[in-house]
Amino acid sequence: MNQSKSDKQPQSDQTDADPAELRAVFGKNLRALSADYPSVAGLCRDLGINRTQFNRYLSGESFPRPDVLYRICRFFGVDARILLESAADLNTATFDLLGHPQLNGYFGRAPIDVPPALFPDGFYRFVRRSFIEETKFVLGLVYVYRDDGYTFLRGFEPRDALRRQGISTDSRDREYRGIVMRQEEGIMMIATHQNAMACSFNFLAQETSFQQNLWIGYVTRTVREKVTGIRATRMVYEHLGRNTGPVLATARQAGLIDREAVAPFHANLLQLDQPFR
Repeated sequence: MNQSKSDKQPQSDQTDADPAELRAVFGKNLRALSADYPSVAGLCRDLGINRTQFNRYLSGESFPRPDVLYRICRFFGVDARILLESAADLNTATFDLLGHPQLNGYFGRAPIDVPPALFPDGFYRFVRRSFIEETKFVLGLVYVYRDDGYTFLRGFEPRDALRRQGISTDSRDREYRGIVMRQEEGIMMIATHQNAMACSFNFLAQETSFQQNLWIGYVTRTVREKVTGIRATRMVYEHLGRNTGPVLATARQAGLIDREAVAPFHANLLQLDQPFR
C-alpha cells in the first residue's frame, strides 16, 4: 500500500554540513577580515581572545564559543553568516572608529575599558568656575552609565547660565552627551551638544586625601581665544550614585552660584586663589 504524503519522512535537499568545511570557511573569512589589521597581537588584545586560540580559528582547527563569535561579529561589523558565506559577500561595516587600524596601539579597546571601580555608574555633582562670568561658579549634575562596553555620560546645561547668554533653554539645546575613556592617571571625557555644536574636554583623577567619592581635574571648551572669558578651569566631580536625596537637591540647586555657595571641601580642591596651569 502506498504511503500518504503525511506518512513519508521528510527528506532534505542538502546533505549535512561537514564541520571541517564550516571551520575552514570561518577561518578563511576571519583571515580576510583581519587582513587590514596591522598587528595580529593587537587584534587579539582588542578582541580579548588568546593568540593561540585565535590562530586555531584562522587555521580552521576550532570554532569560537557563541559569546566569542558574537564578540568577533560585533567587532568586524558582520553577522553569523561569517560561518557559512564568503566574507566578500557579507555586508561588512567599517571598523569602529577607536578600533580602526590607523589608530591601533593608540586607542583600541584599552582606553574605552573603564572599570566601575575606577569611575562608577550613577549621578555626579560637579562644580567649576563659570567660563563666562569668572566671579560665578557652575553647579551641575551628570549621569554616568555603561552600554555595549562603553561608558557614557549625559547632562543638561543649567537654564540660568544659558539664559544669561541669550541661548535657547529648550531641553534639546541644553542636553549634552559624552564618552568616558581611561587614561594613565585617571579618565578623560569628551562631551558635546547635538551635532557637535559645542564640545568640551575633561580630565579627572580620583582624590584620595579626602572622601573616596571625589574626582578633581579640569575642563576645557572648544572655542577661539577671546579677550573676555576663560577656556579652561579646574573642576570637581562628586559621586552621588543613585542616592535620591542628594541627587534631587543638586538638581534643584543646579545653575550659576556665588563663591560663598561652593561647598568648603569643593572650594579647597578647586584652589580658588591659585591660577590654573
